[in-house]
Amino acid sequence: MDPIHIEPGQRYLARINPKRIPHIFTDVLIIGGGIAGCRAALEIDPRLETIIVNKGKFTQSNTAYAQGGIAGVLDPLDNITNHVQDTLAAGKDLCDPELVEYVCTEAPRHIQELIEFGADFDTQDGKIALTKEGGHSHRRVAHALGDATGKEVMRALVAAVHKHPSIQTWTKTPTIDLVTEDGKCRGAIIWNRYHGKSIVWAKQVILATGGAGCLFRETTNPPLATGDGHALAFRAGALLQDMEFMQFHPTVLYIAGGARYLVSEAVRGEGAYLRDCNGVRFMSEYHPDLELAHRDIVSRAITDRMLKTSHSCVYLDLRHLDKNLVKERFPNISKVCAGFGLDLSKDQIPVRPGAHYMIGGVKTDLQAQTSVPHLWAAGEVTSTGLHGGNRLASNSLLEGLIFGAAAGKGASAAALSMPDQYSASLLPEWDAEKRSDEDLNSKDLRNSLASLMWRDVGITRSADSLKNAQDKVDFWSRYVVDREFRTLTGWELQNMLLVSHLMITSAIERRESRGVHYRSDFPETDPAFQKHISVISTR
Repeated sequence: MDPIHIEPGQRYLARINPKRIPHIFTDVLIIGGGIAGCRAALEIDPRLETIIVNKGKFTQSNTAYAQGGIAGVLDPLDNITNHVQDTLAAGKDLCDPELVEYVCTEAPRHIQELIEFGADFDTQDGKIALTKEGGHSHRRVAHALGDATGKEVMRALVAAVHKHPSIQTWTKTPTIDLVTEDGKCRGAIIWNRYHGKSIVWAKQVILATGGAGCLFRETTNPPLATGDGHALAFRAGALLQDMEFMQFHPTVLYIAGGARYLVSEAVRGEGAYLRDCNGVRFMSEYHPDLELAHRDIVSRAITDRMLKTSHSCVYLDLRHLDKNLVKERFPNISKVCAGFGLDLSKDQIPVRPGAHYMIGGVKTDLQAQTSVPHLWAAGEVTSTGLHGGNRLASNSLLEGLIFGAAAGKGASAAALSMPDQYSASLLPEWDAEKRSDEDLNSKDLRNSLASLMWRDVGITRSADSLKNAQDKVDFWSRYVVDREFRTLTGWELQNMLLVSHLMITSAIERRESRGVHYRSDFPETDPAFQKHISVISTR
């Protein structure tokens, strides 16, 4: 299927005078410091200079928030074929089978590499402890700190990165745009808190910016997950794919006035029940796998149950589980719930779905190359073909590891082959009549966008809801795109509007239900749509 061509609006979000701003030169620039960005950095030849620019702190990435674990065949009773089949089944006939087999085969080696980097996984009887999550036929999910796998993985990777003098790490440094010349990526415009707008020139650039959960009012993602990388790549001319597929996690702690907090799928993997407000264990009415059905099924079941009972949430019930198991496996979830006066071993935990993982993104190949020369990408910002229409639980950290390493390896080899010569003329297209951001309440508009996306582009969609969302986003974009913002909040808003537009356009085009994309007006899966929907800039 030919890509849908979409007008991106402004090519560069910020006005640049190259003669008046700092210029930094490096061999490889990595945008994003989660699992994919850090793993990429560790693969780059130490003879090369590498800079990681991170929008926030390392602790604010989706990786650091990850609870469940990393999937890989580590049990003698399991095998690679099982992992492949489970991944393909979750992906609803949209996965790339060759790539899936490659990732599942590589998984054990990359988990072992994490251990060599210093990651301390939970063990049982001297071996890595494994749990089972929804969609998995076997126990194959390695975890750490009970329910804080991402936190431990990031601790180990960041420590390993800091041991390399050839790698600089810049935190609280947002990227405004990728710089391109003659269709090739040449670096990025960043915001340096000491010098303001700056240009980092690089021989090769790796995009590892994470997800876009904050497009939706209810989300498990940190506040910085605003789809920046998707927007950066699109404006730079990269091909994006599967943008209609946002995975909603079924169980997010729901307490009015409290911050949303992911309650790991591993809780259900260890035997927790889902009950409605009347105490009824309801999943048997929706799927034979009960609480361990695929995430899209459980999310829709919960939403349906909330509607039928006119209640704002459902409840996770762990009261029948061994108290010591609950305490050991879920120390962080227990701590968060205790802050609201809830005891996992005694109380039912209020939960509802929330936007969790962006399946769609920048199209990459097996080597993590994008359609733009000199630009590589890895992690949640990409669409590799691993997840298809619905991500299998705990395959995401695995994808970040494997393709982070691939991006680092490819960018390193390419940069080594290039001379130390940097030259370019940066002349951003900019209308002198652009308005300032002084009279715009960007926070209010961001909240309105998130509410709109949750209501009309959420777990259940239809032609009418998508058309309403499209009209509203187009209207807001018309008076936001032609403004020059000077703060991160404004740039995030422009990126969120663009990525919302790409998501809505793709969702309108997919006139069927498949995986996490469910349309009430097209409730069945249509073989005619066993294909990818791609979008690209008209520039």
